Amino acid sequence: MSWLLGFLAIPLTLFILFIVPIWLWMHYRNKQNNSGQLNQQDIQRLAKLSDDAQKMRERIQTLEAILDEDHPNWRQRR
Repeated sequence: MSWLLGFLAIPLTLFILFIVPIWLWMHYRNKQNNSGQLNQQDIQRLAKLSDDAQKMRERIQTLEAILDEDHPNWRQRR
């Protein structure tokens, strides 16, 4: 078991010393470049998702109205 720990210690140490700092630096550098603002493509995607959510909300309300009419106690059947 100790040979396995010794075998994994070197790659793990190298990973922590070299890969993790570079990874963190690149991650936060990218976050600073965007500075939390949406680009045009993101705004369009968000608008489409909002429209889709509104359509889905209307469909669900219609389906619930149909179920209320056809099966009045459907909500209690859980």
